[in-house]
Amino acid sequence: MVDKHSIITGGCIASMLLGEKINDFDYYFDSRNVALEVTKYYVEEFNRIRGAEIAELREKDNGRISIFISSDGIAEENYGDEDEDLPAEDNTKQDYRPIFLTSNAITLSNKIQLVIRFFGSPEEIHENYDFVHCTNYWYSKTGELVLNQAALESLLSKELYYVGSKYPLCSLIRTRKFIKRGWNINAGQYLKMAMQLNELDLRDVETLEEQLIGVDITYFQMLIEALNERKEKNKDFAYDSGYIATIVDRIF
Repeated sequence: MVDKHSIITGGCIASMLLGEKINDFDYYFDSRNVALEVTKYYVEEFNRIRGAEIAELREKDNGRISIFISSDGIAEENYGDEDEDLPAEDNTKQDYRPIFLTSNAITLSNKIQLVIRFFGSPEEIHENYDFVHCTNYWYSKTGELVLNQAALESLLSKELYYVGSKYPLCSLIRTRKFIKRGWNINAGQYLKMAMQLNELDLRDVETLEEQLIGVDITYFQMLIEALNERKEKNKDFAYDSGYIATIVDRIF
């Protein structure tokens, strides 16, 4: 199923074109059924290896596939920050084993990440992408590597170009990673992200959590947990920018 329905896209192809070190290979699937079966397999494998029911597959009402972690929202073997390289592999352990699970992705050893949050055609998947240079892709169904001109121009100039995303807060934070790697971004791209951010209600915990998935996951998970705990104790609890600033300063 994976061989016939995989789409590899994102930073790995950009890194190869630039001759840079590849952090990981992001796999997406063109079918919900395949994404579901892959998730089911690796959740069971992760629990089997650890001898405990740590992770659980959940199907949401909106059709999304998710992994629920019984501990802290993250299940891990060992891992670094999202912006860092994956840890060096131990050659005595099995290749392609699940080492890190979150609600939206499964990380395997040997630099493989299986994204379960989105699925569909390459065009549908790229609706969730923020920067154009990451939109080249390889499709297992055709064996074809698809390169688009706008992405190649962005790579040649190392200029970030924001094409819009459902997750502008995540995109805004992600710019740090690219700037560290020598990329540039003009003020207009930040304005585009800010305009999309303005359409969101970040004072809603679910919206905030949805926007933060995928960046600095450990710290932001602590933030979301703190907000949810307060809300459980007081249903009328509401936070503002000052409250968030206080929590952030304690965590980061």
